[in-house]
Amino acid sequence: MTPPDLQLPDDVETLKAMLLAMAEKAARADALESEVADLKARNADADGRIERLTQILKAFDRARFGQRSEKLASPTIDDEQQAFVFEEIETGIAAIRAQVNKSVTYPDGKRPPRPRKGFAPHLERVEVVIEPDEVPEHVGKQKVLIGEDVSERLDVVPAKFRVIVTRRPKYAFKNEDGVIQAAAPTHIIEGGIPTEALLAQIAVSKYADGLPLYRQEAIYARDKVELDRKLMAQWMGKLGFELNILADYILAEIKKAERIFADETTLPTLAPGSGSAKTAWLWAYARDDRPFGGSGPPMVAYRFEDSRAGDRVARHLSGYRGILQVDGYGAYNKLARSDGGNDGMMLAGCWSHTAASR
Repeated sequence: MTPPDLQLPDDVETLKAMLLAMAEKAARADALESEVADLKARNADADGRIERLTQILKAFDRARFGQRSEKLASPTIDDEQQAFVFEEIETGIAAIRAQVNKSVTYPDGKRPPRPRKGFAPHLERVEVVIEPDEVPEHVGKQKVLIGEDVSERLDVVPAKFRVIVTRRPKYAFKNEDGVIQAAAPTHIIEGGIPTEALLAQIAVSKYADGLPLYRQEAIYARDKVELDRKLMAQWMGKLGFELNILADYILAEIKKAERIFADETTLPTLAPGSGSAKTAWLWAYARDDRPFGGSGPPMVAYRFEDSRAGDRVARHLSGYRGILQVDGYGAYNKLARSDGGNDGMMLAGCWSHTAASR
């Protein structure tokens, strides 16, 4: 029975066209239903894989940062390996989500904005304005700006090597005796090839970022720059010597503070000539008066020693009068006594060590 609102045409050709259109619409609906089912199946599979990876990630997170009873017992898995697994799992989850999101379509063709923290204000902003295309139907029309969409992405300019060519012309006076020339600038590595910027790059990579010289040697070789690790080691030795005056100044400024935090930790060090490692010590002294309303900049000074003997810390803090926050190491207690040479120093304990000793 024909529905009352469906008026069938009397013309045969028109009726055929209507039936073909209905068949195409039904086919599109079937295809869309099949695509939706496929997307649901892929999403379910992706959700399952993400859930498994997330559980593994949580387990490794507990192993790295959890209580002692939750840490991995295997001695063959160190912190670096755990960090590597952590990063690989995060990468795998992101790849799965990207695969799923690629199949998702949005009504206006654009992904909805995701909330994110703004970038640091000190970063350089490079403005890129994308104007709409000029099409024939817009010729002669006056455009009026009614608004704009603004987005920010984080960019980086990769480090690149360059050669600083310094020329010092020599001049003579016409019909006069004598030659003049500007004096050669002084450098940390006199007669060497590195600029101070290159020395800073190598030092920060090695000591702040933990990038050994042999790895830096391989990285620089990709730019066809040959820097032998032994040569760079010599540069670092000279740089350390030149920076001694700055290190002494920082420690002197720290000792002017009313409060100092001190701590020490072991540091495996190669024993010269033996090829094996020995235990050395790295002492840290810090000041930060910002929580107490101070306006001075926070500072940290480090001192390397081959021993943990009390005379080391006594030498470092010689002449200090103020509050010293430390753990329970006995050398600090001796330093604070009148016979320890720092009469007037007051020790402040640490709540963490207090709780641990109870």
